[in-house]
Amino acid sequence: MSHAPLVIDPTSQADACIIWLHGLGADRFDFVPVVDALDLPTSHGLRFIFPQAPTRPVTINGGMPMPSWYDIIGMAPARAISHEQLQESADMVRALVDEQVSQGIKVERIVLAGFSQGGAVVLHSALQSGLPLAGVMALSTYGPTVEDLLVETGEKLDMFFAHGSQDAMVPHSMGRLAHDLVVQAGHRAQWHEYAMGHEVCPQEIVDINSWLRKRLSI
Repeated sequence: MSHAPLVIDPTSQADACIIWLHGLGADRFDFVPVVDALDLPTSHGLRFIFPQAPTRPVTINGGMPMPSWYDIIGMAPARAISHEQLQESADMVRALVDEQVSQGIKVERIVLAGFSQGGAVVLHSALQSGLPLAGVMALSTYGPTVEDLLVETGEKLDMFFAHGSQDAMVPHSMGRLAHDLVVQAGHRAQWHEYAMGHEVCPQEIVDINSWLRKRLSI
């Protein structure tokens, strides 16, 4: 059973949008508390869309079904994943972008955000699309397809990378590699590292707030 994305509209007319993907095993409600925590001005005009990953077996978790943007088949030597399912998820993100554009939101005012596995999907979707998005937030994540996609032409993007130095789920070196690759390709990326594990911390919320305000002129 698939769930429609959770949509949180602003009190004012929406003129910008964040499409925010949760991590493996979580759900579309996972980052809802962040909306309040960001403490944006009441007139921010920012629509939040939280899609829900389909529930399916995940190989590295013994085949246990859970919300997953794509199957992870193995952890070593490099993370082996289902590229077909990753592409399906990236296509879903692109369809959400197109839907927002059809509703009058300019593509230059759409941010793609994702935590962990969700971050890998939005990096893939953003780089593959070549669209002039407002930006990408890659949180505690990695870029399994980044190197392959950087050969494609497209808009140079503003990206916000955040990672915990003590992350045992996605080592921060994997996130840093994705950051370094996009910078080498000419994208404008910030790297933020925090003394935390596989999570989001208060200082990260403050830094996201600052970055979003600049990107969307809030």
